[in-house]
Amino acid sequence: MASLLFSLSFILIFSLYNSFAFGNTVPYLDDLLENGNFEQGPKPSNMKKTVIIGKHSLPKWEINGIVEWVSGGPQEGGFYFPIPRGAHAVRLGNEASISQYVKVKPNIIYSLTFGATRTCAQDEVLTVSAGGVSSDLNIQTLYSADGGDTYAWAFKSTSDLVKVTFHNPGMQEDPTCGPLIDHVAIKEMPMATYTKGNLVKNGGFELGPHVFKNFSTGVLVLPLKQDKYSPIPGWMVQFAKPAKYIDSKHFFVPSGNGAIELIGGRETGIAQIVRTIPKQFYNLTFTIGDAQNKCHGSMTVQAFAGKSSTQVSFVSNGKGWCKTASFKFQADTSRTTIAFYNPYYHTKIHDFGHMCGPVIDDVSLVHVRK
Repeated sequence: MASLLFSLSFILIFSLYNSFAFGNTVPYLDDLLENGNFEQGPKPSNMKKTVIIGKHSLPKWEINGIVEWVSGGPQEGGFYFPIPRGAHAVRLGNEASISQYVKVKPNIIYSLTFGATRTCAQDEVLTVSAGGVSSDLNIQTLYSADGGDTYAWAFKSTSDLVKVTFHNPGMQEDPTCGPLIDHVAIKEMPMATYTKGNLVKNGGFELGPHVFKNFSTGVLVLPLKQDKYSPIPGWMVQFAKPAKYIDSKHFFVPSGNGAIELIGGRETGIAQIVRTIPKQFYNLTFTIGDAQNKCHGSMTVQAFAGKSSTQVSFVSNGKGWCKTASFKFQADTSRTTIAFYNPYYHTKIHDFGHMCGPVIDDVSLVHVRK
């Protein structure tokens, strides 16, 4: 009898432990937030034309200020709202915001992917915050002529619950004037690791932000000064303009599932700091090409490794093409920065409002004998 009671007690304690330890485990996240596409709208009784009435009237979201639930297409006043991923979006008026609490794993880097487009003011800014950090996103530049700009922004969780907020800090003459938010997704970012024989982490850009499945013009990744944690593990975007993360479903990618398109001309670059041995020789190999997105013209990629550099040029017809380049250098220090830049600006053949550029993929660094 005592043995039976002991066994039952052990089973009960073990079950309680499992429930406590694993019952609330947060799954791997790589999808839209709840109602992240805003297709679940407010009840008609909680709407005044397009303005949402009530803090909790937008399903799964909390709103503050003038927030509109809008449909894509022509609007009153001569405006046109591009919503290429679905039928609805939200527009944030003066000092307005939307927020949602998300269950996450503590001390893990997450990346938000979201569509954001200005609607009327040239100087519109969107503040994104989560995990106790925030960033001001200047959206006055439209990188996609169809309004399909998608951004990625990363943060590190400090607890098991984070509040994701999108806020319009602007004060325009028209109180409803502000950015459109269309689709919001979150992805848990794995740590970048080395692959055998390569001193570069995530050299194939297989690790990157969430990419929307039904429509994508690529994902814009902010420069390091605006993005403390990178949505492209191992890499940092430099200078003033974002780089674009592209996927093989919607673009030509030299190999694998992901690559980087340098769309901002001389204002865009990507870099990584790698470990090297002073006075030893290394070979840096990389693939360049076009994304099969009608980006045309003579293109050049400048590659740097410490104080050494090379320049590789090609003529793009925008139909999907690539070639591999490499150069040998001698390391000066134990930490060497490898970087890639695009010195020229490019647009699509028949769409001069759509910025584009050369593609970088398959970056490899190997130690070689002299």
